[in-house]
Amino acid sequence: MHERRPLLEVAVLHPRDVQGADEGGADRLFVCAEAAAGGRCPEPAVVSSVCKESDVPVRVALRVADGFGATGGELVRLVGLAEDYLSVGAAGLVFGFLDLDLEVDLEPCLRLVEHLGGVPWTFSRAIDSALSPERAWRRIRGLPGLDTVVSAGSPQGVSTGLDDLVSLAGSDEWIASTLMAGGGLRPDHVPWLVRAGIGKFHIGASARPGGSWSKAHVEAGHVRSWRMLLDDATELAAGRHPA
Repeated sequence: MHERRPLLEVAVLHPRDVQGADEGGADRLFVCAEAAAGGRCPEPAVVSSVCKESDVPVRVALRVADGFGATGGELVRLVGLAEDYLSVGAAGLVFGFLDLDLEVDLEPCLRLVEHLGGVPWTFSRAIDSALSPERAWRRIRGLPGLDTVVSAGSPQGVSTGLDDLVSLAGSDEWIASTLMAGGGLRPDHVPWLVRAGIGKFHIGASARPGGSWSKAHVEAGHVRSWRMLLDDATELAAGRHPA
C-alpha cells in the first residue's frame, strides 16, 4: 500500500499561475500551451519565467501538433525545444508518441531520451489512445529516464477509465508506482485510486475557479483542497486517521 505523501502536479499556462499552485501545495508544475486542446509546447520564455517563480520541479509539454505522431521535421523541432526548456530550468519533459497502428512509437521516444542526458520524463496521455493500453505499458517499460505515465484510463477521462486504472495499478507494482492519474480527475475518484496504490495525481482545470482555462488563474484554495484530499485519502488507506 502506498503510504508516502502523494505527488500533486498542477498544470500552469504562465507565471501568473505559479503563486496559486505553490501556495496550495503543488509538488510539481506542468507547463503547456493550449491546454484546452490537449496541451502544446509553450514558448521557452514562458518556461523560463515559470521556473524563476517557483522552487518546485517543472516539467514541460513536448507536442507540436494534433494527434500523437511525430514526423521527421516535428521531431527535430521537439529536440530543439527540449534543449531550450532544460537550459532555462525545466527539471523534466512530457511526451509520448503513437504510430499509425496506434502502437507506442519507440523511435521518437528514444531519440528524445538520447538528448535528455538522464533527465526524468513523463509519458503523456497518448497512452490512453493506444490500441492496447496493456501492450503500450509493456513497450514503455524500461525506457531510460521514464518515471511517470499520466493516464485517465480512457481518452474520455477518468470517469470512464477509473476501473481500468484501478485494475492496471492492482496488476503491477511498477505500474502503480509510475502511474499518474489525470484527465478529468474528480475528488470522488481519489479514494479508489489511492487504495489501488496510485500515488501521483495531475490536476488542470479543476485548479481554477469555474474550471476555466481562459478566464481564471490557478487558485491556491482550489489546489489546497486537492492537497488535503490526497493527503487524507492516503492516511486513511494506510489505516491511519488524519490529524
